[in-house]
Amino acid sequence: MFLIIGYVIILAASVGTYAVHGSLAALWVPMEYLAIIGLMVGGFVAGNGPKAMKATLGSLSLAVKGSPYNKALYMDLLSLLYEILAKVRKEGLMSIENDVENPDSSPIFGKYPSVTSDHHVVEFLTDYLRMMVGGNLNAFEIENLMDMEIETHHQEAHVAPHIVSKVADGLPAFGIVVAVMGVVNVMGSVGQPPAVLGKMIGGALVGTFLGILLSYGIVAPIASQIEQKVEESGKIYQVMKVVLLASMNGYAPQVAIEFGRKVLYANDRPTFSELEQEIKNRKG
Repeated sequence: MFLIIGYVIILAASVGTYAVHGSLAALWVPMEYLAIIGLMVGGFVAGNGPKAMKATLGSLSLAVKGSPYNKALYMDLLSLLYEILAKVRKEGLMSIENDVENPDSSPIFGKYPSVTSDHHVVEFLTDYLRMMVGGNLNAFEIENLMDMEIETHHQEAHVAPHIVSKVADGLPAFGIVVAVMGVVNVMGSVGQPPAVLGKMIGGALVGTFLGILLSYGIVAPIASQIEQKVEESGKIYQVMKVVLLASMNGYAPQVAIEFGRKVLYANDRPTFSELEQEIKNRKG
């Protein structure tokens, strides 16, 4: 939503203000548009492999979607973790074996569709719960493993915004290429009347205008939006990590989820009372 609003403001400030004292028809040079878009697509294809291109194209929708990582989601996640750890504390680790092996049919996981809709989150959580069920674990070694897995996720998720940012960086240069091509065309037509030459020069400069506008006004905001969503997506893994480690170190479920609550961003963090009341409501 904010991306679209930003685009409207950018176009109003650039094309709109120009329209007050100029002719919009002068900006319509189809071959310039075709050339710069072709250069952009060509640079994207030439600079990336199939995996990177697929990941980038698949992440473009993040730029226009609202973030799912909000207080309601984290309330659900912390409530889920509490319920799992409370069951472990009451009935033993083996009591959650079926829940871990078949989260889709688990009555506990089934209460929290906002969490289970993300299969990466479910996989991360069930993998480490499975390790806990499987045997005696060294909390320090598990913490190192979690850190490496979270770092791997972080690196993979940042591929898309990095590539989109690179495309944005290249667009001004592509605009110059298109403009130079237009100037070369003008130089070959110096015998034409001034009115014709002026129109040709104006058309050539559209390439520079378009390259800069597309770079900073259209593509760079997409990269920024994706990067913000990627950063937000990493926090949920940190929450699960600290809660599970706290449990492995012997803390009670209520205390363990407090560890997770504390690592949340301020805007997404429920208060202690809110979380306590949510858990009581879930029990009821």
